[in-house]
Amino acid sequence: MNKKITRLVLTALFAALTCVATSIIKVPTVGTNGYVNIGDTVVLLSAWLIGGVYGGLAAGIGSALADLLGGYGSYAPGTFIVKFLMAVVAFLIYKTVIKMKVYHIAGYVLSGIAAEILMIAGYFLYESIFLGYGLAAAASIGSNAIQGVTSLVLGVVVVLILQQAKVIQLVKKYV
Repeated sequence: MNKKITRLVLTALFAALTCVATSIIKVPTVGTNGYVNIGDTVVLLSAWLIGGVYGGLAAGIGSALADLLGGYGSYAPGTFIVKFLMAVVAFLIYKTVIKMKVYHIAGYVLSGIAAEILMIAGYFLYESIFLGYGLAAAASIGSNAIQGVTSLVLGVVVVLILQQAKVIQLVKKYV
């Protein structure tokens, strides 16, 4: 099987899953025009299963597409960058932690925490500078933190289930 084609197909699949996960639950945030969702669950899965640039593209494209389709077009450019960086950073940290020969769950948790902190900081910067909210963007920090924690917990649970079902091993064989 051609690894490049498999990687592209998985990237498209995870972009679609990210878009759906981001769109199914939308809770508007206080103070800004953003919303809380569980899309970061699939952003993290993109990092852990596909990894690298492909995982970043799946996360960024799927999340930005959800913004565009959901009427949050002003967020789409920032979302693409933030989610792309989240997945790439989570992937790099996960790989680094795993090389230290610790449990995979530690790699998932540590990389997920770093990615979600990046999300919180990234949206604060985007909202305050590019959307012009200034310090009022701080109002969404709490909501973004709730989204981050929720998505991290869901992501770790799902990846452990996939690991137990040998799905991750199968995906890694072709990526």
